[in-house]
Amino acid sequence: MSLLVPLYVHPAEDPGAWHRLITAASRTYGVVLNPADGPGDRPDPAFTAAADALRAAGTLVLGYVDTDYGVRGQDEVTEDVCRHEEWYAADGCFLDRVTATPQGLPACRRLVRAVRRAGAGTVVLNPGVHPAPGYVRLADLTVTFEGHWSTYVSAFSRPAWATRQPPKRLCHLVYGVPEALVPLAVRTAHERGAAVCGPVTGGPPNPWVRLTPALTGTER
Repeated sequence: MSLLVPLYVHPAEDPGAWHRLITAASRTYGVVLNPADGPGDRPDPAFTAAADALRAAGTLVLGYVDTDYGVRGQDEVTEDVCRHEEWYAADGCFLDRVTATPQGLPACRRLVRAVRRAGAGTVVLNPGVHPAPGYVRLADLTVTFEGHWSTYVSAFSRPAWATRQPPKRLCHLVYGVPEALVPLAVRTAHERGAAVCGPVTGGPPNPWVRLTPALTGTER
């Protein structure tokens, strides 16, 4: 099981969390870098240093880019990807809030091709639900669940096509997990066919501002 870790807190605000990510590199698929709901309008030296340290430890650095369910134009999204690459040497991108419908698939296909041409080596799509099957073929990794632990326990279901996918292509991001149950959340993701997961204890409006100690095998 590998961890995908969105950590949306400034390195100067919680340097210990970023350090723990570096020490957990061997168990980590990648870390999502999100300086300002995207790359921002100028490089941030603190994020540059964090990205360099993560990459030196062997962790993929993925730049956060919001697609706003297809509302943002392809050029705008690609520009954000290029900024992440130029400023933070990102290995790829985490495309958030992508469409999940069959109607949105052609535009998403064009977008993924564009960001790969722009240099994104790894592309993660986050529709947050099981999308139409074609989306999974576009990306290196697709987040097919993002939601609260209570929903994950009580209402998760997966379509037949998802059971035939290689687990390494699927990811579940679960928040609101009681800290004692984080290992259970990891096992549950594995049992549900996702080899990558990111359970955290935080909740809305931003569950990703605190790194759960159990996630990296350390205590805060």
